[in-house]
Amino acid sequence: MSKRFTILATVAALALVGAVMPAAAAIGDPGGGWSRGHGHPSTIPGGFKHLVVIYEENHSFDNLYGNWGSVNGQAVNGSQSVAQVAQNGTTYDCLPQVDANLASPPLPVTCTDTAHSITSHFANSTFMIDDFISPTDTTCPPIVPGTPFQQNGWLNGTGVSGGCTRDLVHRFYQEQYQIDRGKMDRYTTGSDAVGLTQGQYDTTQLPIYRYLHSAGAPHYVIADDFFQAAFGGSFLNHQWLIAGRTPLDPTATVDNSVVDANGMPKTYPLYTPTGTVKDTQWTVACPDGKDNYNAACGNFAVNTIQPASVPHFATGVQLPLIAYANIGDRMTAAGISWNWYAGGWDNAVAGHPGVNFQYHHQPFNYFAAYAPGQPGRSHLQDETKFIAAAQSGRLPTVSFVKPYGDENEHPGYASEPDGSDHLVNLLKTIMDGPDGKKTLVVVTYDEFGGQADHVAPPVVDKWGPGTRVPAVLISKKFEESGVDHTQYDTTSIIATIEKAFHLAPLGTRDAKVNPMFTGIRIGLDG
Repeated sequence: MSKRFTILATVAALALVGAVMPAAAAIGDPGGGWSRGHGHPSTIPGGFKHLVVIYEENHSFDNLYGNWGSVNGQAVNGSQSVAQVAQNGTTYDCLPQVDANLASPPLPVTCTDTAHSITSHFANSTFMIDDFISPTDTTCPPIVPGTPFQQNGWLNGTGVSGGCTRDLVHRFYQEQYQIDRGKMDRYTTGSDAVGLTQGQYDTTQLPIYRYLHSAGAPHYVIADDFFQAAFGGSFLNHQWLIAGRTPLDPTATVDNSVVDANGMPKTYPLYTPTGTVKDTQWTVACPDGKDNYNAACGNFAVNTIQPASVPHFATGVQLPLIAYANIGDRMTAAGISWNWYAGGWDNAVAGHPGVNFQYHHQPFNYFAAYAPGQPGRSHLQDETKFIAAAQSGRLPTVSFVKPYGDENEHPGYASEPDGSDHLVNLLKTIMDGPDGKKTLVVVTYDEFGGQADHVAPPVVDKWGPGTRVPAVLISKKFEESGVDHTQYDTTSIIATIEKAFHLAPLGTRDAKVNPMFTGIRIGLDG
């Protein structure tokens, strides 16, 4: 017979009506809800022996999970359309498009906005990408070295199958402008992809949705109030995933960004800067010329920059090796087994990386303790080793899994449905393996990828959080599926590890944020 118990019942009851408890109240003392019921005093909540974090790429919650619907009668805070406004604050009638398959032509003009000089097929509202680009359309870039870059994507019939869109800008200052102090109404104006920011996928047709609703699938919990930790892109949010902070570049040759009166660093089709601008890897200079972390100014690296350790782009600007602690250091010191598994890692290390291997998606490779020849290097492994460990029942206590570029769902170079297929294959491998019943899987996305969401992120510090992103917890131990309305951000993942194993926080954010599992009310099959 199943054993049923409620995790943190008081917190869960408040979460059900939308309240958010401070982290200290949610967790209680080390001998409280986090270590009762199963296992020893230092264990993953619910008595799990293994935690797997699958870190996908570049989608907002509304864009990907906005049409999830309800789960066992519990409403998911799904998609809502927010009318987008121009630089002068007036509301568009139409959304311009520059994606090769969404522009007019090839689509007919059905919307005219004289005030903003826009003709388009799209009104100023959200729309379904699936209605115009199907999963089998040949709109993905050919995977051939030296293929010319197509900024606006590949017109159907000229690329390869997969239903790719063009990429969208997702950078530190641009996202802050797009969020517009919580109004969420400048995504289109602040983007190089303009109206594509309002595109969404039919959630119910995604491979991950169909898998989780198939016969015999594990139960799940959707976290519908989960935000990317930091404004901007993949590099910075991978750093926050493992270290909970933004790295400082100590070199004297930093080329600081310059923003205009609106905080924007660049010209876009619908945005004209009000003054001199410059969009670089680093934050703006501080007025006194010093570095000020709390003010997010100085020589802090926020946009894509290369690691100093190989593998990396030899011609790219490199960030000097980082010396401060990350969650890997904490786990190693505590004797907790863990690894970072990346698709294509072995080939990249051997000097022949795949066309879409992303160096800035390997956050531990930026740290001195994980450089070639250092003891920490052994924790950086190929995704194939994760699959083998899952199949043979040899998973470490904590696994981070980063799929290869072709399979990570990133707009522009990856197919969303193909990436979701790969995600499902990973989940099946875990759940069908010997450790399946003892494993908790967290699937989330590094950042929004430039795509809009209607939920205003909380105001915590000058670094974020940014836009809401998809997050789902999956386990064969869950007796039913549900929704968790607790507020989380990316650092909730390292907070979960820290609280479970009594590790010191890495920074101020993970010390205060709600750890994952705070608002889960469903039972566990013991």
